Amino acid sequence: MIAEGRMTLTVSELNDAVKTLLEGDIRFTDLCVQGELSNYKIYPSGHHYFTLKDQESSLRCVMFRGNASRLRFRPENGMKVFVFGSLRVYPRDGAYQLYTSNIVPDGIGDLQIAFEQLKQRLEAEGLFEPSRKKALPPFPERVAIITSSAGAAVHDMIRIFRQRWPMTKLILLPVRVQGTEAPAEIASAIRYANRHHVADLIITGRGGGSLEDLWAFNDERVARAIYASEIPVISAVGHEPDVTISDYVADRRASTPSNAAEIAVPDYREIQDVLTGFSVRMNQAVSRQLLRQRQQLESLRSRRVLADASSFVDIRRMELDHILARLSSAGERMLLEKRAGIGGLSASLDALSPLKVLARGYAAASDGSGKTLKSVRQLSPGDRIGLRLADGRAACLVEQLEER
Repeated sequence: MIAEGRMTLTVSELNDAVKTLLEGDIRFTDLCVQGELSNYKIYPSGHHYFTLKDQESSLRCVMFRGNASRLRFRPENGMKVFVFGSLRVYPRDGAYQLYTSNIVPDGIGDLQIAFEQLKQRLEAEGLFEPSRKKALPPFPERVAIITSSAGAAVHDMIRIFRQRWPMTKLILLPVRVQGTEAPAEIASAIRYANRHHVADLIITGRGGGSLEDLWAFNDERVARAIYASEIPVISAVGHEPDVTISDYVADRRASTPSNAAEIAVPDYREIQDVLTGFSVRMNQAVSRQLLRQRQQLESLRSRRVLADASSFVDIRRMELDHILARLSSAGERMLLEKRAGIGGLSASLDALSPLKVLARGYAAASDGSGKTLKSVRQLSPGDRIGLRLADGRAACLVEQLEER
């Protein structure tokens, strides 16, 4: 039973009424809500859906692609943030949610968070590895400067190049170094320099400024273009305290653009001093060598062999005669000693000769094959044997054997 006089609404009518009520209240059209991100999801459409919560409550939020594309950092679950937007009702579900226009980190700027996130990601990929950094050419013939043509930085670099090494040819590739178009222009200029081999060295950077001003050199596109460059790159962004992603990726970091010019080329005056020092030392070395040669020549000229050659030859002839006499005497003594030795050996051999034994009345017996007989056991009656005497040989017939 429906009470008389009571307004009856459909669900759609009620949701529409609440929607109109919320959207018509100015208090809910420009909100800033503080909380912690959770269930953060990015859909293929580019829209971001998440929940903003505190210790007691939670609020559903949506951020459409247009606003999300302007975020300079990547929101993550658990991050403390300030969320800006308007509270609206989604009539189909009858649920209200915060339509988000912007997200700002709580406690630290969004740019700083974006910087740290990109730094960690690129470092994990190896873009900062010292081992892949290229050496700078010691005497570059051409240097490409990628910066704004209107800034003071380029004029400072040109001045220092002319002072230090005027032989280097400078090639300016003008780009914007600030604004949304700057990263794409800087990256494109780096690729152009490599594709056409316009220089031996690249310097990219700009003068000092705020983190916002220097942000183009914290862009991932610029970092990857520097990493892919086959030409060595010097990053020269801002002043000494300023450090950008480009500084980490580049082959060399310069504290300022002026410092980049100083790093890129030597000072010709220092080279002149070095060459002058080499020249002085070389002249001194040649002078010392000439002095030694002159002294050696004077020493040779004062020798007797050069002053009186015939006297030198006479002395050497006398020395040769003396040596020949000594050699002749030594040879005669050696012959006498050898003859005496041979005589002693002959006497010893003669004393041991078997012929001497035979001369004393002994005989040497041998069988038919000429083998010396040492025992009667080698013979039988009727064998023929040979006897060697002192003055000849005799053939004998064995008639009887008697063993002692």
